Amino acid sequence: MNISLTPEQEKFIDRLVESGKYISASDAVSQAVRLLQDRYIVYQGRLAELQKEITIGIEASERGEVFDGEEVFAELDPEIRAP
Repeated sequence: MNISLTPEQEKFIDRLVESGKYISASDAVSQAVRLLQDRYIVYQGRLAELQKEITIGIEASERGEVFDGEEVFAELDPEIRAP
C-alpha cells in the first residue's frame, strides 16, 4: 500500500523519527493507524450507547413518560442559585 502525506505531515514524521521516538517512518505511521483504530472502536462504542439511550427516550416518550422542559428548568433555577 502506498500513502500520500502532506509536506507538513512528512516533516512531522521525520521529526519524530529523528528524535528517536520511532525507529522509522513506517513505525510512526503504523502507530498512528493503531491509534486511529482505537479511536474508531471507542467512537463505535459511544455511538451504540447513544443510540440505545435515544431508543430508551423515544420509548419513554411514546409511553407518555415525559417532562415539560420549562417546568424542569424552573425547578432547577432556584436550586442552582441557592448558596
